Amino acid sequence: MPLSAEVCARLRRIALENAIAHGDEPRAGPVVARLLSQEASLRTRAAEVRAEADRIVREIGAMDPAARGAALAALGGPEARAPRAMSENRGAEFPDLPGAVPGAVVVRLAPFPSGALHVGHARMLYANDHYRQRYAGRLLLVFDDTPGSEEKRVESEFYDIIRGDLDLAQVRPDAVYYKSDRVGAFYPWAVRTIEAGGAYVCHCPADLLRANRAAGEACPERAQRTEETLREWDRMLAGEYAVGTAVLRLRTDMRDADPAFRDRILFRLSDLDHPRVGRRYRVWPMLEFSWAVDDLELGITHVLRGKDLVIEDRMERFLWDLWKVKGPEFVHWGILRIREAKVAKSKAYREVKSGVFDGWDDPRTWSLRSLDRRGITPEAVRAFILSFGMSLSDIEVPAESLYAENRKLIDATTMRRSFVADPVEVDVSGWPAGLTTTELPNHPDRPELGRRTVEAGPRFYLARQDVRAHAGEEVRLKDLANIRLPPDVPESLGRLVAEFTSRENKRIPRLQWVGATSAVPVDLLGLEGDHTSGMGEGALLAAEPRQSEPLSS
Repeated sequence: MPLSAEVCARLRRIALENAIAHGDEPRAGPVVARLLSQEASLRTRAAEVRAEADRIVREIGAMDPAARGAALAALGGPEARAPRAMSENRGAEFPDLPGAVPGAVVVRLAPFPSGALHVGHARMLYANDHYRQRYAGRLLLVFDDTPGSEEKRVESEFYDIIRGDLDLAQVRPDAVYYKSDRVGAFYPWAVRTIEAGGAYVCHCPADLLRANRAAGEACPERAQRTEETLREWDRMLAGEYAVGTAVLRLRTDMRDADPAFRDRILFRLSDLDHPRVGRRYRVWPMLEFSWAVDDLELGITHVLRGKDLVIEDRMERFLWDLWKVKGPEFVHWGILRIREAKVAKSKAYREVKSGVFDGWDDPRTWSLRSLDRRGITPEAVRAFILSFGMSLSDIEVPAESLYAENRKLIDATTMRRSFVADPVEVDVSGWPAGLTTTELPNHPDRPELGRRTVEAGPRFYLARQDVRAHAGEEVRLKDLANIRLPPDVPESLGRLVAEFTSRENKRIPRLQWVGATSAVPVDLLGLEGDHTSGMGEGALLAAEPRQSEPLSS
């Protein structure tokens, strides 16, 4: 009997909601998992559900966004509204943006291109994307690629790496900008700042500048008149000063309670070769000044970022007040830490470049691509991040919270395959001639996912530690038969001989096994960069990247 029209409509609704929520083509796996988690009676027909889901997602993949919205509305009912973010369904707090107008909200992402995006960037990605969707607004990707330092340099490869990370995260920006392309646009604002009496050119060495700032003491140039500062600024632009000998500084209050806010630098000189503009510019804006300008000129309406960046807020507001303009609203979140995640972008850069890490998808980087390599889906990362809302509280959670979110999405439809680590080959004497293959469940708790035929002896791979732990004992090869291991296990294990005893399902130790004839070598990369070698069942050869097939071991 074919699937009912009601079931097909529910699949279509889920697929449309998935596509609209993520601004991308739907994926059959999460669509099927969601339906089966809601309707247990359909689990015995998982194959039929998957086939229908495949057909539906192909159809929806060919639609443009407007057509998808119309198709969802045509299904009718209360669920035909625009889908809410997963976190909202779980009660997370995403307050209305102050002064937000549907269709007019513009938010931004501002990565520095010196490495891949990691799990610490995920809140920036998904919170901004959430509000972009909520208000039918726009999301800008603005590469914050002004020169860093010799140790933290802009590198061309990271533009493409970061754009690939956004694709992986299923976050699609509406437009892309590069600070390095806009350097000339910042200069008129520097003049405007000088003419408002808000800046001066300082020649203090860096160590003296820091000491004066800490002591609240002004440098001699702070008394410059506007005309003199404009001349000094022109000399900076003309290349008359060496790097490190002149900066444009903002006049704030040298007795401000926060020493870091006292006369901060607005522009500095750099001779570093930039991957996009070479040495076209020597005078570069500092972070806060560039954003004070770009947030105005790019039409940003709301800046969403961590509460640790409040000094950047102060700087932008100070400059907007000086220029007598109104800038966007600031909205903050608290610090979110995953307990096991050792996130350090500069360290990851060094280790990847030196070859210590196995590329940017090495699990020790905790990059988004490393999570993908481990089978943690973008949907899981999004749901995990958005579950914390915009709370200002600092939060530390175990990585298991993320893993649990992932299991919710993939467990129902993910088939298992067998693997044994550090294997030893075992020949079983007296093995029944007719027992050369057996059927095993594809999932221990999901009979609807069917069974598979695998090779079943008389030669097996068993884990070396299991053989040593149960030497001389009768053990059960999981879901298959019972054997007795030899009593004497040499220190250096070669091929061993065991004895078949019975097929009775006894209450004895159960060992994971892999049939030796069709087994394939497997190398597992662990969370700390460690490698575990072993043998897996031959079906693993058919596994493809991004297809979740966890190993049972």
